[in-house]
Amino acid sequence: MTRRTAPARVGVFGLLGSGNLGNDGSLEAVLGYLRTAHPRAVVDALCGGPGAVAARYGIRATRLHWYRGEYRTASRAGAVAGKGVGKLVDAVRTAAWVRRHDVVIVPGMGVLEATLPLRPWGFPYALFLLCASGRLLGTRVALVGVGAGPIGDPATRALVRWSARLAAYRSYRDTLSRDAMREMGVDTARDTVHPDLAFALPAPPPRPPGDAPGPVCVGVMAFHGGNDDRARAAEIHRRYLDGTTRFVRALAEEGREVRLLTGDGVDAPVVEAILAAVDSPLVTAAATASLADLMKETAAADVVVATRYHNLVCALKTGTPTLALSYAAKSDALMAQMGLGAYCHPAREVDADRLLDQFRAVERRAAELRRTLAERNRVAAEHLQRQFTALSTALFPASGATDAPVHTPQEAS
Repeated sequence: MTRRTAPARVGVFGLLGSGNLGNDGSLEAVLGYLRTAHPRAVVDALCGGPGAVAARYGIRATRLHWYRGEYRTASRAGAVAGKGVGKLVDAVRTAAWVRRHDVVIVPGMGVLEATLPLRPWGFPYALFLLCASGRLLGTRVALVGVGAGPIGDPATRALVRWSARLAAYRSYRDTLSRDAMREMGVDTARDTVHPDLAFALPAPPPRPPGDAPGPVCVGVMAFHGGNDDRARAAEIHRRYLDGTTRFVRALAEEGREVRLLTGDGVDAPVVEAILAAVDSPLVTAAATASLADLMKETAAADVVVATRYHNLVCALKTGTPTLALSYAAKSDALMAQMGLGAYCHPAREVDADRLLDQFRAVERRAAELRRTLAERNRVAAEHLQRQFTALSTALFPASGATDAPVHTPQEAS
């Protein structure tokens, strides 16, 4: 009689359930993998929005930070003290949570980068606590399909570097990320690169071809520059908003239907500002609560012009010709990976006239670009199959790698 091993205790960790659709989509892809390949695994989360994660995904969830105002600017003495005490409490809370698991997975996300404003003692510190606890307590911590990039701030860079070094498993969503960690002094010889985890999610069918032009999706963002741009944040945002608004107005004046997309709750004011400035019935805002919702919108569009990374992923995954308003090298790398590297426009300097020219160039090559994306998506699916197989081998050796055949969530759907 064969003795059956106990179910693996798996934790997922990150700023999940906090309003960022890309983060939650990465979680959804990993949960799909676990439920397919390791259906007996017991999964729970330490995350930013435990209520949302528990309600949407049906797993137990614990709040990431003891201090509820962790990501608000602390100006009063009480708030400063609360944050300070929270750092000590979180060290104990994180270690206690890690101890209860065999494996902890950080699903995708740009956890090793600072392309957007970031303080070292916020999430970078939380990630360091996780990885250090895993190393001390013998729990395997896996950074799966994560993003990384050069970091200027010394404290943030040190925390990110040590987090990566202490993790038991690392894979990245592009070669730029692996190169960035190597330049920080992390040994990446055994680290692998695979497409973003969201490419494992199922996609709706594309819009059937027709004579009438279809909608144009424009994905917007509360963009204020990166971590090193704080002094110029207001000017960067003004230029981005003005250029994007002029582009949307020009499309509406040509009679094109425009759907405004977001990827995070903080983007709502940008949508409201564009709607107020353009004031056209042709321009509407899409209500999206998940990457699945975003993919429904992008699949129905003729062309997508988007800023947020996972808006781009959704557009490319659905095979829709796409133009990136690129705010970081990761967007350029993603577009090149999918065969659309020529169609990037800097988010810091949005030139509406040049953006319109690029948009028309994408439209002219739409049929060719759809064929290119179909092939690149096929390759991405094969790569992610290998990612999940490797993950099972690395993290679940006691179960003979898998409890069931490994398929991507898309294949299992």
